[in-house]
Formats: sequence, structure tokens, C-alpha cells
Amino acid sequence: MKNFEISVLDLAPVKQGKSIHDTFQDSLSLANHAENLNYKRFWLAEHHNMESIASSATSVLIGFIANGTKTIRVGSGGIMLPNHSSLIIAEQFGTLESLFPGRIDLGLGRAPGTDGLTAQALGRNPAIINEQFPRQILELQRYFSKENSEAMVRAIPGEGLDIPLYILGSSTDSAWLAAELGLPYAFAGHFAPEQMEMAFKIYREHFEPSKYLDKPYIIACVNGVAAETSEEAHKISTTLFQAFINIVRNDRKPFAPPVDDMDDIWSPMEKSMVLQKLRYTFIGDQAEIQEKLKDFQERFQVDELMINSHIYDHQKRLRSYEIFRAAADSLSKA
Repeated sequence: MKNFEISVLDLAPVKQGKSIHDTFQDSLSLANHAENLNYKRFWLAEHHNMESIASSATSVLIGFIANGTKTIRVGSGGIMLPNHSSLIIAEQFGTLESLFPGRIDLGLGRAPGTDGLTAQALGRNPAIINEQFPRQILELQRYFSKENSEAMVRAIPGEGLDIPLYILGSSTDSAWLAAELGLPYAFAGHFAPEQMEMAFKIYREHFEPSKYLDKPYIIACVNGVAAETSEEAHKISTTLFQAFINIVRNDRKPFAPPVDDMDDIWSPMEKSMVLQKLRYTFIGDQAEIQEKLKDFQERFQVDELMINSHIYDHQKRLRSYEIFRAAADSLSKA
């Protein structure tokens, strides 16, 4: 089995009864905890118009997290690039890299991170997204290059800085693009598992080495809920299940505390829909987590596993990441 790194994806989840200030403090606490546990990176995802997620100003929040940590890489998982000017993102991440040298990642996606009406408010043009997204990536690479110093439009800060770009995807489209550009590829298996296996196959088979990367590099994002016992893990995982029921029902309210029985909340059809979306969700005690990680890695052979953990109680969320670290370490020694 191939060895793999582990990292954290944080959506800055807003919990019922808590403020957004509390959310940001919890994110910083989690980042410090992940750093102490030797997680590789801590990424934040851009979402908009959702009461349950507070990471809309992603670049600002990355700066807050990077300033409160010392060594862990901090970045975006991702910036939804067609929501923005390429120059603005180059300047923002050039500023972040200048403040925190060698620690900033720029993960890029093409989805809106929101609903259609809000996407319009962000100024997106859906008719040109598939053309615009690859062009914007090339623009970013140009703005970050030393060769752009003679251009009429320059990214200051940003120019000449080594800021790694990652292509994010939830379908096979971005797998083709990441392979063509020779960039690392991260797949959103935590909410869109259906095409993950095919996306990895496309990326590996069609990867073109580049000056940025000489061989494929794959990050798989999954959901993780670990606890001292299997029973406790399944109980606290009901916060995640409720969050996905809210997505199905188009209800964006903050994350709810655990419940004793999800059958009191979801219908059989909703349950089937949620469990399909959460196919790559690892729930259990350390032994169960270790076995599930082993099965996943034997199948997919990824370079890095990024864990998203929606747990209502912050201390239990921290403990979940400890258990994942211990399980991954035990696998590497096996």
C-alpha cells in the first residue's frame, strides 16, 4: 500500500447557538491542533450565501489562520476562480505568500460555491465558464512568473513568487485539465463521490509532466468522524447527516447538534440520497478508521487524504483528528 499524507479541509462551519466569531476561533484552534499533530496542510473552501458556512472571504480567513500558526501549509480548497478577477487572486495570494513565505497553497475550482442567484450576484457568466476557467489559470501562472515583469499589467505582490496551484474537481472535467496542465489534482469526494474513481483514472493516464510537477499528485477529500467508540462516532456523525439533509431540502441553517435517531428526521428517499453522497465517509473508532483508510488507499493509491470533519462539539472534533492521525500512523508502520 502506498504511503500517504493527511490534511484538513475546513469549511468554517457555523453551529446552532454559536456566533461566526466562535466559528473562526474554532477554525484557528483546529489549525493549531492539526499543526501539532503534523498534518500536512489546512485548507479552507469558498462558499457563499450559506448560514452554515462562514468561509466566504476565503483569502482573508487564510491570512487569519496562517498568522495564528507557525509551520502548517494553509490554503484554499478552493478559490472558485470564475467568481474573481485573476489579477485580484494573484495579488491576494501574493500578499499571503509574502506574509507567510513557503506556507501558502492556491487550490482552484470552477464551481460557484453557491446557488444560481448568488452566482449571478458574484458576476459569473455561466456561458463562458468552461473557457474562462482554464484561461484564468494560465493568467495566474503568468502573473506569478518572473517573466511578467515587463508586462503592462503586473501582480504586485505576487510576481516571481512560488505559489503552488492545485486543480480541484467534483467531476471528470477538471481531471482532464489538471492532467493537461501538469498540476496536482484534488477531488471533492466528501460531497461528490460518483465520478472520483474515473477522474483519478483520467488524470493518471493523461498526465503531462510540467515544470511544476513531474508525475501525478492526487488529493482525495473525504468525510471523517472518529471517536473513542464506534457508538459515539455514529452518534456524533448525525450532525453531518443533518447537514446533508439540509442541502437536499435547500435549507442552509447552521449545523445542528447530534440526535439519537436519524430516522426521526429523514425519509427513506432522503436517507438513500444522503448516504450516496456520503459514500466516502469514515465513521468509527480508531481500529475501524484504520481499516477503512487501508481499504480506501488500497483501492485508490492517493498521495494525500484530506479530511473534512463536521462534528458539533469542538473538543470531539479535535479528538477525531487525533484518532485519524493515529490510524494513519499505524498504517504507515504496518
